[in-house]
Amino acid sequence: ASSRKQLLNRVHSNFYQQQIAKMAGAPDSVALLLFFVFWYAGNMKYNEYNTAALGAVGGKTSGLTMTVATMQLGVCAIYALIMWAVKLNPAKLFGLQMPEKQNFPQVTTADLIKSIPLAFCAAGAHAATVFALGGDPLFGQIVKSAEPVVAAIVGTVFYNKAPSFYKVCCLPIIVGGVAFASLKKGDDGSYALKFDTTALVFGMIANSFAAFKGGENSKLMADKGVAKRYGGVGNQFAVTQMVGFLILLPIMYYVEGDMLPTFLEKLKTDSTLQFNLGMSGLCFYLYNELATYTLKVTGAVTASVANTAKRVLVMVYMAAVTGKVLTDEQKMGSAIAICGVLLYSLIDDLLKPKKGKSD
Repeated sequence: ASSRKQLLNRVHSNFYQQQIAKMAGAPDSVALLLFFVFWYAGNMKYNEYNTAALGAVGGKTSGLTMTVATMQLGVCAIYALIMWAVKLNPAKLFGLQMPEKQNFPQVTTADLIKSIPLAFCAAGAHAATVFALGGDPLFGQIVKSAEPVVAAIVGTVFYNKAPSFYKVCCLPIIVGGVAFASLKKGDDGSYALKFDTTALVFGMIANSFAAFKGGENSKLMADKGVAKRYGGVGNQFAVTQMVGFLILLPIMYYVEGDMLPTFLEKLKTDSTLQFNLGMSGLCFYLYNELATYTLKVTGAVTASVANTAKRVLVMVYMAAVTGKVLTDEQKMGSAIAICGVLLYSLIDDLLKPKKGKSD
């Protein structure tokens, strides 16, 4: 009777799996297009909601920027816990496909300890980005486009991964673009450096953390045992955000603890803050997941073009949302920097020697 019951359970399980496969939804090509659309839309909306959340607590001088950044990761942690509770990841619904199963990762304490450097860098990159965008959402994006410059330095010095000679030649273009975007023409026609210091300083800090995050992620995933116990990049991203949230909590309390009662009072009474804080955290999580879905099935060239296009679209969207117009210098400087990033991403493929035909 027991073996018969097991056989029936297997038959039912196979039947349900077949039914789910039939309801798989849109073809992969359509789903990929939709993932691109919602990745871009999620990134743009994150920037909008993040700006609104910071505005709701009083802006960059409120002393609550770190609190907002930390609470956004708190939203990410809650979302991850809900996914594990229901054992489903709904992200593929954006591509009109069935949700994927997402079981709780089987990581050990040792695995979590190994994950701390990655989570620290990810949390640092996120918090610094919130500070940079809080300073100036548009100039912050321009500074963020210089990430390859910092990544090249960090990769060479700390991870023994130096960029190619051709890539190095592209770095001055990126630096020059950011520098030109920092200029402002005076009434007498002369140029002088004028920029939002918060956006520049924290944008470069964010770039540094992001560069280390890339190196630490490669190191962690090189351990096949750890990668297997995580059970996929979805679980790894979820754990990274949760550990990052726990890392930021004491830092938040140390630097902004005296403002915590003010924040909690605002959070209880201000529906604008509640909405934008929750949506910014949710959009941050979802657009990162959708980016993973798109980039892992596209080639390096498509991924580079997609990332470059995303940066441009976010800047245009935020200019429309904030009503702030880019200066001519910022337009030209950002165009130079972004084109430099695109060239940096593609140049090795463009200049790769062609294979000769075999005799």
